[in-house]
Amino acid sequence: MTKILLLSDTHSFIDDMVLKYVKQADEVWHAGDIGDLKVTDTLKSLRPLRAVYGNIDTAEARTEFPLDNKFMCEKVSVWITHIGGYPGHYNKRIREALKINTPRLFITGHSHILKVMPDKKLNLLHMNPGAIGKHGFHKVRTMLRFEIDGREIKNLEVIELAR
Repeated sequence: MTKILLLSDTHSFIDDMVLKYVKQADEVWHAGDIGDLKVTDTLKSLRPLRAVYGNIDTAEARTEFPLDNKFMCEKVSVWITHIGGYPGHYNKRIREALKINTPRLFITGHSHILKVMPDKKLNLLHMNPGAIGKHGFHKVRTMLRFEIDGREIKNLEVIELAR
């Protein structure tokens, strides 16, 4: 079983409240708009990190992290990208690729809106953890944690922090 902490849209901000949850996870996944790479350096110093760059990220971040991160976690195929949309409204850049090589878990960021929803047509689970940074219109900072156990995605929790 792997305990995942999923966050996005840090926009150069990380604090002790987030790091408390990082220390409870086996891996941290970041869905882009990192901002200052000190954020990902801090995360990597504590736990293994899988991340993608977002639209605000610098050339340095784009050198270190991919636009799309596709991998297996236990027996679950995962695809993380920053701007990907959500079921019924996928970004046109990835729409056809999702149909051809459908992951079990599709993760996006960008919107600052927390969403977890199934795509029944493609038989995948979509997650967007919202935004954990302080930059943006969101009123509550959010992230997700869950477990992957073999083929199962389970024990999903929404974590809300004050702005």
